[in-house]
Amino acid sequence: MMIEKIEQWIHQTNRAHSAKRQSCILFREQFKGFYSPSFLQNAYFVVTDNIPKPDFPELRDAGLDDFLDMEVDGMTYGNTYYVKQEYEEDLVLHFHELVHVLQWQQLTVPRFIARYMQEVQAFGYRKAPLEDMAFSLEDRFKAGESSFDIAGYVSSHL
Repeated sequence: MMIEKIEQWIHQTNRAHSAKRQSCILFREQFKGFYSPSFLQNAYFVVTDNIPKPDFPELRDAGLDDFLDMEVDGMTYGNTYYVKQEYEEDLVLHFHELVHVLQWQQLTVPRFIARYMQEVQAFGYRKAPLEDMAFSLEDRFKAGESSFDIAGYVSSHL
């Protein structure tokens, strides 16, 4: 029931921001060889002053207070992620959030939500395996590693 409630919230949030969504195809050159143009074409970001988060009592009852109250620079919901205005030009943040878009796609929305919540509860935000994957791929990008198929990597490591 909670997963369905979160899923509805995500759809409503993404719909409410649809006029502000920008296609990630804007990063075609910067992420060439990492993400396919067709993937980037169908992934979106929204620049905002406040990152939206579902704040339901059930989530707090599940012990996710720290996560809900944590300040973040970006957050992904399905094929759309939100970035704070001051990070609009931060390619590393966009790279990281695009890893999450792939995770959402490959796991599907309900499975991603369930797994992400379980991992944050068990390991904390930074050590949650889905986050750890995004951070480790982000580190490889920051280090200037030559391009490689991120979608294939994500698929083989889920």
